[in-house]
Amino acid sequence: MASAPRKVLMLHGKVPTRVHQRYAQNATIFSKRLGALRKSVGEDIEMVFVNGPIVLHPVDIDGTSSTASLAALGASDTTSSDLSTAPRGWCKLNPERTVTYRMEESLLLFRDILQRDRYDGVFGFSQGAAMAALLAALLERPHLYPPFLVDGEAPHPPFKFCVAVSGFKAPGSLSAEIFGTSYSTPTLHVLGRTDVVVIEERTKDLIDLSHNKRVEEHQGGHFVPSGANWKEFFRNYLVDPLGVITSTELISASQEASGDLLLRRLKPIPRLVIELCVIPPTGPKHRLPRLGMRTPPIMTRLSSSSSGKQVKFA
Repeated sequence: MASAPRKVLMLHGKVPTRVHQRYAQNATIFSKRLGALRKSVGEDIEMVFVNGPIVLHPVDIDGTSSTASLAALGASDTTSSDLSTAPRGWCKLNPERTVTYRMEESLLLFRDILQRDRYDGVFGFSQGAAMAALLAALLERPHLYPPFLVDGEAPHPPFKFCVAVSGFKAPGSLSAEIFGTSYSTPTLHVLGRTDVVVIEERTKDLIDLSHNKRVEEHQGGHFVPSGANWKEFFRNYLVDPLGVITSTELISASQEASGDLLLRRLKPIPRLVIELCVIPPTGPKHRLPRLGMRTPPIMTRLSSSSSGKQVKFA
């Protein structure tokens, strides 16, 4: 009997600045952007995409009242009657990124979601990664935030793993109290070496709180990497986060080596080699060609393989 697929809670990102307006998301947008990964994991992993409770207005995203950026994201204006397509957030930050607002709304939403079903782990991107790590820590010490409890108990057991892509430590006193000095849920931290939205220093603040961590880097910026090596790595990690999983750099090197080997196998045999392998009949009527003479017909046909054509024998 086949085992049930692992269920993973998927938390989208949100970056409320004009320069980075394209990063505003909701569950639908995040799901579409992870289409390649969803296809890669197949039926082994069930990804459950959740909307943040805070509906963002255009001014929350780019500082203006224009809705053009929302259309570019595949999201609608929040004046629409259908708020399911509006961009969402998990909390709001002050301009100095020192105070967090409305985080409590997200924690209560997670309480309600987690008491209805069981999840093996959580996967978050950007602000969603910040919340994923915070939620993992809170499930270890749920009594630190009493409104999160259900009948005095945690609504859900601690996660088996957490994935934080371009994550950061959410500022504020509530976050500091929940994290304490560290949290122990196994956490995969993924950061982009050219990420200018969540810079490396902010990500390291979260990494330092993670007692049981693994850190992987990709060459790009603020996004969930989706190359072939990363799809393989994420699939293996989500299936068995505590297993021995090859680093993405080694997977990439192995794939490149396999590609080079395949090219070498398909590379045509040089003409000189073929000509040296063909020995025309000897005798007074079959002398070897002198330098500068035309190649005998049989050698011409064999030499055509150097251009990739199929070799045929008459």
